[in-house]
Amino acid sequence: MYHKYDAVVVGAGGAGLMAALQLVGKANVACITKLYPSRSHTGAAQGGICAALGNTEEDHWEWHMFDTVKGGDYLTDQDAAEVLARDAVERIIEMEHMGLPFNRTPEGKIDQRRFGGHTRNYGEGPVRRSCFAADRTGHMILQTLYQQGIKENVTFYNEFHVMDLLINNGRCVGVTAMEVKTGELHTFHTKAVIFATGGYGRAWRVTSNAHACTGDGMAVAYRAGIPLMDMEMYQFHPTGLYRIGILLSEAARGEGGILRNGNGERFCERYAPTLKDLAPRDMVSRFIAQEIREGRGAGPNKDFVYLHVDHLGKEVIDSKLPDITDFARTYLHVEPYTEGVPIQPTAHYAMGGIPTNIDGEVILDEKSTVLPGCYAAGEVACVSVHGANRLGTNSLVDLVVFGKRAGLKAAEYVQKNDWESLPAHHETRSNELLGFVNAGANDTRRTEIAGDIRKELQNKMQDWVSIVRNDTSLNNMMTKLSELRERYGRLRLQDTGNKFNTERLEALELGALLECAEATTKGALERKESRGAQYRDDYENRDDVNFLAHTMAYRAENGGVKELRYKPVVITRFQPKERKY
Repeated sequence: MYHKYDAVVVGAGGAGLMAALQLVGKANVACITKLYPSRSHTGAAQGGICAALGNTEEDHWEWHMFDTVKGGDYLTDQDAAEVLARDAVERIIEMEHMGLPFNRTPEGKIDQRRFGGHTRNYGEGPVRRSCFAADRTGHMILQTLYQQGIKENVTFYNEFHVMDLLINNGRCVGVTAMEVKTGELHTFHTKAVIFATGGYGRAWRVTSNAHACTGDGMAVAYRAGIPLMDMEMYQFHPTGLYRIGILLSEAARGEGGILRNGNGERFCERYAPTLKDLAPRDMVSRFIAQEIREGRGAGPNKDFVYLHVDHLGKEVIDSKLPDITDFARTYLHVEPYTEGVPIQPTAHYAMGGIPTNIDGEVILDEKSTVLPGCYAAGEVACVSVHGANRLGTNSLVDLVVFGKRAGLKAAEYVQKNDWESLPAHHETRSNELLGFVNAGANDTRRTEIAGDIRKELQNKMQDWVSIVRNDTSLNNMMTKLSELRERYGRLRLQDTGNKFNTERLEALELGALLECAEATTKGALERKESRGAQYRDDYENRDDVNFLAHTMAYRAENGGVKELRYKPVVITRFQPKERKY
């Protein structure tokens, strides 16, 4: 089936909805989404969205920019960090005017609380910068933006899975997508495509990510010849529910929550005497890993630590942390009013992804060559505002700041440019992929089940490409990925139908996960240093001489990483220094 729109947004979370809203009235726009928009993973974000409003104490955007650069271990592009910090204030106020129900101070201003890595006066101490709606901030942002999309009559194609990015004569001209309800392939002919499809946390066993977070947009771009940037920089959030991974927001520590080891010690102050439990996430995750490795974990296996909020009192817990404390009761049967909650780091957020410039335009190489008509924003993208480690609450502000910029740039592009034709045989790659997956239903030689391969992938990524890495573990993972790709070639579907064939969808998602996992592992193997989320116990020091650069992974035609290139980091104000908190 054929559709024609001036612009198509792929993904309907915070970044996709914000981008689509910029095109209303300027272009005929459609939003393609694998889920209903209100189920997008933005809704799972809990603790807050940051901006230097200064509503509860002195704050300045320059301080926010510095914290973002330092938190990213100086891999952050500083032009992007400046855009984020400056635009954040306007975006918060814009969403307030849309009706987002932020918590309020007694004076009626937007309330703000502390979050990890955010400081006053360039690192002196913690600052209240996170604007919040209890611990449901992402949910409120998603609902507010979706309501605006409905109000503005944005066209939504719900439950469509993106298959391919179409490029002709050096320009992006559309996408193909499979309608989950029917199994039918649809072609969307367009002047501009904006990817906003989120991350790929389901590559790990313990993750805070929803089942839908399988790296679809990254894999589609990668297969179309676009590199993936800084994929080795994958963040583990310190406080996931033990063994389950469901997130307990950093808001708990922002309100005064404390991490304690199996001996009852508040261990973070040993490692980060100034910010303690509110040090950046990569560091706190390593603190926890070290406590466990050195035998100071809790429980029979000494493999977790405790998050305590019991000292905060029932009123604070109920008013500011209602959801996350309910998660502890529901899933672990512990009572946060009176006892610590068992937690462990959980795979949480991709700092890497499709490379873009500060206007959301997708770039193709280390020289920042733009692919006309192609844009990306949110977790699927890497404008490198997060560098090697994202600060808490910078994800939600990233969505709305760069989602808006990508939408505005796309609107400008579609108004200035004429239509380009679709490439000949534009559905061939999509049909070949669907044909490969579907053919396994009747081929007795194909015996592999997607769920089995996915489980093996997740277990080995958890073991070998986690918080602590080294040459042995990463080489082991590269060997395992080669084996898993071979097994994927023998995939067999048990469901042969077309209508709502979720097994087929999972098979397609698994292909994307394998692509993302290999780019991540290869980038980590070749980056022989420790920086932010990339911590190697065989190269424990940061190496600015050789690795103050972004990794760009290019795909071989038959799969796998063909080559890595390196793109210089943009440094404007802050020279790299040792990260102390």
